[in-house]
Amino acid sequence: MTSLFSIPPNIPLAERMRPQSLETFIGQEHLVGKGKVLEQMVVNKKAHSIIFWGPPGVGKTTLAQIIARALDLPFFTLSAIDSGVKEVRAIIEQARVVGHAVLFIDEIHRFNKSQQDSLLGAVEKGIITLIGATTENPSFEVISALLSRCQVYVLKPLEEAHLKHLVHRALQDDEVMKSSGVAIVEWEALLQLSGGDARRLMNLLELLVSSLPEGCKEIKNALVQEIVQSKMALYDKTGEMHYDIISAFIKSLRGSDPNAAVYYLARMLDGGEDPKFIARRMVILASEDIGNANPNALLLATSTFQAVELIGMPECRIILSQCATYLASSAKSNAAYMAIENAFDLVKKTGDLSIPLNIRNAPTGLMKKLDYGKGYEYAHHYEGNFIDQEFLPDAIKGTKLYDPGNNATETRLRDYLRNCWKEKYGY
Repeated sequence: MTSLFSIPPNIPLAERMRPQSLETFIGQEHLVGKGKVLEQMVVNKKAHSIIFWGPPGVGKTTLAQIIARALDLPFFTLSAIDSGVKEVRAIIEQARVVGHAVLFIDEIHRFNKSQQDSLLGAVEKGIITLIGATTENPSFEVISALLSRCQVYVLKPLEEAHLKHLVHRALQDDEVMKSSGVAIVEWEALLQLSGGDARRLMNLLELLVSSLPEGCKEIKNALVQEIVQSKMALYDKTGEMHYDIISAFIKSLRGSDPNAAVYYLARMLDGGEDPKFIARRMVILASEDIGNANPNALLLATSTFQAVELIGMPECRIILSQCATYLASSAKSNAAYMAIENAFDLVKKTGDLSIPLNIRNAPTGLMKKLDYGKGYEYAHHYEGNFIDQEFLPDAIKGTKLYDPGNNATETRLRDYLRNCWKEKYGY
């Protein structure tokens, strides 16, 4: 096992402070705590293929290394950004020669279907124990055949206590940090800029310590902001800007500014962001922020996602731009989003209320005898395809959950609902 103090000081602080065992690992107590699944895996020296899903800088790579070390197996690593089937097959062949190895694939969500297919046989035969890391939902990005052979573990964002612990440990244990004599007097700016990312936090700390004015031994909020703003390029921007720029992009779409939206779209694509990630977020926005104000928005966003999968970069940038400018220029409504949120709140408050007998299913004779379905009126038998009857449980009848937005399309929906339910729901 490599000692912290044997790592050269020219290696980045984040790497110098990388935990070598679960005993020194910070966070993810639900997985690495005493008796938890990963702790038992290490103790018993028996691993299975894994996909770690969680935000950047919470320990995915570190846990993979710890597991491989505990199993005393060769450890190979690939980045899905710059690796393909050729590299995967080369490592599988090396693993076959030695008998068994751990293969860690960072950003496995960027592997296409053929690349993921190339892993299946080796995982199935036990030639490799696969550990994948992803910031994206593996249900969307990992093929079902590979997903069924892996256990997915969700990693949580680091909490403030975790981040402070990491900083204190770096200042106390790392030779370079310890010799600086620096103390953190104010934490807010440092923690906020880290965004819960341990790697970014270590990069920031190293940047700050190396940039302090001569004689300064205290790190305060104003100084953090000053140094970071003047030397932003010196630390890892990729992880930080990922969430900042997608946030700016979504807010620009929601705020009906196509100019800002396409600017941030270009920023993301130029920075190497996965086009499918952008397209997926636009599908969500089309429903959450436009909804029934313009139902075509969801159709276009869904078609955009499919087209991006089919076409790829660089041409799919045009398709993304068409969709982004359309969504930004569309009428907005969050009424459908608020309706399901209100419904979830109501379900949590009221529990499993009894469903009215008239709208229950009655597939058996016994159920019919119990009046299941009795009194149900088929709407299409009536004028206007509507008949006033009760659908909600008695305890919450008359509760309005969907309130149409103030736009041309939903105004028509409101008029229809008012005509049907004015007395009951107050449309």
